[in-house]
Amino acid sequence: MRIAVIDYDRCNPDKCGNFLCERVCPVNRMGGEAIIIDEENYRPVIQEASCTGCGICVHKCPFRAIAIVNLPEKLEEGCVHRYGVNSFVLYRLPVVKDGMVVGILGPNGTGKTTAVKILSGGMVPNLCRDNDSWEGVIKAFRGNELQNYFERLKNNEIKPVVKPQYVDLIPKAVRGRVRELLKRADESGRFEEVVREFELENVLDRDVRHLSGGELQRVAIAAAMLREAHFYFFDEPSSYLDIRQRLKAAKTIRKLADSGKAVLTVEHDLAILDYMSDIIHVVYGERGVYGIFSQPKSTRNGINEFLRGYLRDENVRFRPYEVSFTKKSERKSQEGEVLVEYPALVKDYGPFRLEAEGGELYTGEVVGIVGPNGIGKTTFVKMLAGVEKPTEGEVDWTLTVSYKPQYIKVDYEGTVFDLLSGIDSSKLLSNFYKTELLKPLGITELYDRNVNELSGGELQRVAITACLIREADLYLLDEPSAHLDVEQRLAVSKAIRSLMAKNEKTALIVEHDVMMVDYLSDRLIVFEGEPGRRGRALPPMGMREGMNRFLASIGITFRRDPDTGRPRANKENSVKDREQKERGEYYYVD
Repeated sequence: MRIAVIDYDRCNPDKCGNFLCERVCPVNRMGGEAIIIDEENYRPVIQEASCTGCGICVHKCPFRAIAIVNLPEKLEEGCVHRYGVNSFVLYRLPVVKDGMVVGILGPNGTGKTTAVKILSGGMVPNLCRDNDSWEGVIKAFRGNELQNYFERLKNNEIKPVVKPQYVDLIPKAVRGRVRELLKRADESGRFEEVVREFELENVLDRDVRHLSGGELQRVAIAAAMLREAHFYFFDEPSSYLDIRQRLKAAKTIRKLADSGKAVLTVEHDLAILDYMSDIIHVVYGERGVYGIFSQPKSTRNGINEFLRGYLRDENVRFRPYEVSFTKKSERKSQEGEVLVEYPALVKDYGPFRLEAEGGELYTGEVVGIVGPNGIGKTTFVKMLAGVEKPTEGEVDWTLTVSYKPQYIKVDYEGTVFDLLSGIDSSKLLSNFYKTELLKPLGITELYDRNVNELSGGELQRVAITACLIREADLYLLDEPSAHLDVEQRLAVSKAIRSLMAKNEKTALIVEHDVMMVDYLSDRLIVFEGEPGRRGRALPPMGMREGMNRFLASIGITFRRDPDTGRPRANKENSVKDREQKERGEYYYVD
């Protein structure tokens, strides 16, 4: 079975010499019609039945607008929805189970949002033909776990609640104060309880337009929790939250399932997904081309197979490399020479004061920076970058620093290629940088795009790339995982470690994703204090000491998966949790 997809937003016949794809197609040149021209819409159409899959049009298209993929014939019977001729195709759907949290794991652009629209009744899937009724859907899913669900959905017996992905858009859609918003959403009579759970007491009288990203996320989750429904969907509930807040949100979502509700969630923080899910589906495919939901898997096995890049039951390899974690809690980071010794620093804003102890950084190491939101991590990095002037102390060194800020401003007129080549064009031609950074992050596909037209995730990847190709001694990256899906987070983590080791450079990374911190870091800088009032940055310390200190402050323990070595959060008050707390080992036990 062959599918052909054309991104008509990229396709530009006038600039490729008047339908170059049609002219280079071997079938067309021999008198056939694999590619025809839709004169009314002025665009090419690939007829999949006639296409041989040679790939010439794919490689010749100067705008990278064409994708042709061969898939197993047996998938055709699982085709759920296609958006049109030469458009995205979705195969299979996740299950919905009462009393369970079903996690969805996979990259953006592979159909997760489409699946949720279908399961919430927002759209009737066309089953890749001309279906336009729920009766047709029920017939197609006869004998499947979803048959009964779709029957109830058709009869309006299912009330869905969806927590949206982009919480930063909430102020554009909703007006008023937080208290009014949550009171309107409260159908369960649990207003006071939910406000306490999400620590929203101090923002109840604030206008939603004046909330931070983390506050908006907590308000959005709280509003969904207050609704009475049969099916709840949470799209990326950990975004903008620190580690403690993420686990608290995960616990609350689990309570919904424990009360008998059906919960579906998309989450890119693997430690959080592992903590709250009963089963998961891995979604794989090609962004914007097709997406396939795997069969349901146990949470542990599903995440492990995802990290390996190979689904055993389906016999599918969807990534050319495996992601593995060191099974020891310490790395030999002190083997390098001392790069720099930074002094003690103080930044006093009046209501908030940060005191950072001095420390040493070694050549070739990656140092993670962890702590709650509002504790001064970004301020500390800004002082090291020379963006923020300390109240006490002075950063006076001859080092060159490359800095990727937390919030990226778009003030560049030009394409991605122009921006990056202006920083260091030689890196764009380097096979090492192509292999380790540019291709894994999908940067080459963005070369022709204008920077001011990029999405949040695309802009983040470009900003990370711009930071890493700049020649420097010290690289500072503030929350590089923000707006990235799980595949992109793995690619960024792998790229940072590889580049620092190869070039013998040093990086400081502010991050809330525990798995990313564990994969990246040789040592840690731990922040303590009272968010919004005072913060204290400790000197860099070993992973075991640093993680023990940090996790003890928030009362969470982690263990290592015996197969992949990845961090797994222990359930609160479980035997393992109690044992590790008694021993004072909140991090992994070797």
